[in-house]
Amino acid sequence: MEKLIFATGNINKGFEIEERFNRERIPIEIVKIDFNEPELNDITTVSKRKAIEAYQILEKPCFVIDSGFNIYNYPNNPGYPGAFVRRSGISKDIDGLLNTLKDVKDRRCQFLDCLTFYDGTEFYCFYGKDEGTITYEKRGKENKAMRSALWYVFQPKESVKTLAEMTDEERIKRKDGHISAKEQFIEWYQKNYKSVKKLVKEKNI
Repeated sequence: MEKLIFATGNINKGFEIEERFNRERIPIEIVKIDFNEPELNDITTVSKRKAIEAYQILEKPCFVIDSGFNIYNYPNNPGYPGAFVRRSGISKDIDGLLNTLKDVKDRRCQFLDCLTFYDGTEFYCFYGKDEGTITYEKRGKENKAMRSALWYVFQPKESVKTLAEMTDEERIKRKDGHISAKEQFIEWYQKNYKSVKKLVKEKNI
């Protein structure tokens, strides 16, 4: 059976995606690619460019995910870091981030995702959004599904736990109004899988 290919530069995203698709019995292959990220604060454009780059390398239909993180009241730079999460380095220095925000009372923030499936001709984009606040200290523990160290300080809306404090089941079943790009893609794929599988098979010849 032909597999969907997920291309990512962050192998932790691969663990989460693989686990979720396996629950739906959707065959998937995770491929690590060190993408050339454009200097653009636009997750849609970045996601599409990554999808093109992955397709050119793999010569097969595949999907990618690009993420953004907006801190609404980041000192002197509202909305930072946006699509520049990786390049900003904030997820590698959580203590530094907490120190920067130590006097900020409005700690609202937002994860954004753009999942792009590219078949070599058409782009299919799906968007995710997760609202929450930044805690005053790191909480929780590391697990293989953790996509970012920001999970230690991201407390989803209507939750008393950070993402890092939640069990896998709590994260999966939480109902706090968040929108998941991968869930939308899975739903779309399940409705259109026959044509998608035919396309993947044709492209793999």
